[in-house]
Amino acid sequence: MSGPSHGTPGLRGFVRSLGHSPGLGRLLAVRLTSQITDGVFQAALFASILFNPERHADPLAVAGGLAVLLLPYSLIGPFAGALLDHWDRRNVLVYANIIRATMIGLVAVAIATGASDTIVLIGALAVTGASRFVASGLSAGLPHVAHRDVIVGTNALFTTLGAGMLAVGAGIAAVLRAVFGPDNTGSAMTTLGGVVIALIAATLAHGFAHLQLGPDEPDDPGRSAVHAVTVGLLHGIRAVAHSPTVSAALSAIGAHRLVFGMNTLMLLVLTKHAGSGDGLVGIGVVAGFTAGGAFLAAVVTPVAVARAGRRATLVVALLVGAIAEISLLGLHPIVIGIAAFVLGLIGQVAKLCGDVAMQVDIDDAVRGQVFSVQDAIFNIAYVGAVTLAAVLVPTDGRSALLPVLGTVLYLIGAVVVRLLHTPPGPDHGSFSDDRIEANGRRS
Repeated sequence: MSGPSHGTPGLRGFVRSLGHSPGLGRLLAVRLTSQITDGVFQAALFASILFNPERHADPLAVAGGLAVLLLPYSLIGPFAGALLDHWDRRNVLVYANIIRATMIGLVAVAIATGASDTIVLIGALAVTGASRFVASGLSAGLPHVAHRDVIVGTNALFTTLGAGMLAVGAGIAAVLRAVFGPDNTGSAMTTLGGVVIALIAATLAHGFAHLQLGPDEPDDPGRSAVHAVTVGLLHGIRAVAHSPTVSAALSAIGAHRLVFGMNTLMLLVLTKHAGSGDGLVGIGVVAGFTAGGAFLAAVVTPVAVARAGRRATLVVALLVGAIAEISLLGLHPIVIGIAAFVLGLIGQVAKLCGDVAMQVDIDDAVRGQVFSVQDAIFNIAYVGAVTLAAVLVPTDGRSALLPVLGTVLYLIGAVVVRLLHTPPGPDHGSFSDDRIEANGRRS
């Protein structure tokens, strides 16, 4: 995106950018409504399966079902993501939100009629796929409405507010659940709340001008959408392989997702073993600490990247994550809360650094495909970790092996980032605001 540079990071730079790009505010509105939709749906789905008196799902069975159901999307996602670089991203956001609303409605019907958990999870898979499509489209389109000199701060602000909206969505689901009840009918009515908000997001996305979010030039211009999908994975992987900064960031994200998947399964079994009431409270508390860490990441990341560069920021984050993970050996409630906060922090730091790498270091023509490769890493790493943990975790959830394994994964991730990431130089600097501004003037 062309335009004046302000050299001001964070909130002030974002506010100034709003004056030069009204589309930035609209993109934020789409992001926030999309996150609320995710919050409502995820909370409603989780409560309807695990804490519904009319259902008695074993969390290990649910984890195994999610692993089987998410793998196909993980393999197909990179191909479908090529459409973000072939079609008008505005239209992709509109139709993906409409599809998401439709699928949420179908999931609600499945819950209301007492359909099996497998049927419900298949519907949830489709909703998740549409949600990730929306998220990738928003990230790929951001450089078209945000000046490069404030892109780190804008990403941090978007992520902070987005995490808050996930909590808002979960709160909405909790209120609806209190009104309509915890049974199948009440769970279905709660789930339907996501339909309305997804349609609002679609309406907001429709307000963008034609091709305002790109792509400026479609990947392989003149070729069909079928061709774009066919070569999407190849082009995405090739772009990642040619960008050491992106490869390093995705390695950090993958390491964190592996640990996150194992910790999630362990927490799920621990809380289920504690009983429904205590389980819900425990999950809520841990989620709150994790969200708090993610909020802090929005403040810490722009400063760390500006002063130390992305490579040092990622390596330190993973090393801190290793310390937090090994502290979980005793499974003390207070330590779990502190570790959740730290892991939420470092996970979000990795995600923010990855987003900046893909938005700044990747050509617009293949940016959507690279974000889809990231989505595949997200899901495959999570699925693999959940599956492994489901095999290793004892029935009460108290495992010493999983925290040790998670610590090793963080340390390996730190080494890989250190080896892959190109040192600061003419083309791959730390991407402080000054560096981004200079790059913006050259482009």
